[in-house]
Amino acid sequence: MQKFESLTGIAAPMPIVNVDTDMIIPKDYLKTIRRTGLGKGLFANLRYREDGSDDPDFVLNRPAYKGAEILVAGDNFGCGSSREHAPWALLDFGIRCVISTSFADIFYNNCFKNGILPVVVSPEVLALLMDDAERGANARITVDLANQTISGPDGGTVAFDIDPFRKHCLLNGLDDIGLTMEKAGGIERFEHRLATDRPWV
Repeated sequence: MQKFESLTGIAAPMPIVNVDTDMIIPKDYLKTIRRTGLGKGLFANLRYREDGSDDPDFVLNRPAYKGAEILVAGDNFGCGSSREHAPWALLDFGIRCVISTSFADIFYNNCFKNGILPVVVSPEVLALLMDDAERGANARITVDLANQTISGPDGGTVAFDIDPFRKHCLLNGLDDIGLTMEKAGGIERFEHRLATDRPWV
């Protein structure tokens, strides 16, 4: 899993409340268990017209937000069904951080397991960041996980809270498998001792 330390990038505003996982990645794109290639389906029902062409009114299709890596979103982002494809699609598209006032629990947990930082802020801070994001390509926001701060284009900085264990995992690029591999030495010693003490097992 890719480490997340500090990210400076274009922030795209999505002031929509209750963005669910079906909106993030529609069910038509769930026929794969691969984590790559899903970026094309991200927000497909909003990004594309009926003929398959890009909808120029959708924020991620606007020239100013091409290459956006940060999403500033409305309340309760990632609600709906449990769908790990949702963070996969965000990551494959290039989104590494989502900022909102609240997230659905399963989506929130899945983000950390896939190298995406979900940041919870107050409504007042979200309003400021949403205003920054409305500036388009000039709205470069810096999200510093190590120091737990978000810096806006005008230099203002706000702090955010995060669980220390989740912070450790993101800073070191550790998913569930990576966490297990950190214990590889202890696991090998246990297996060797078990084979010696209980050879019949």
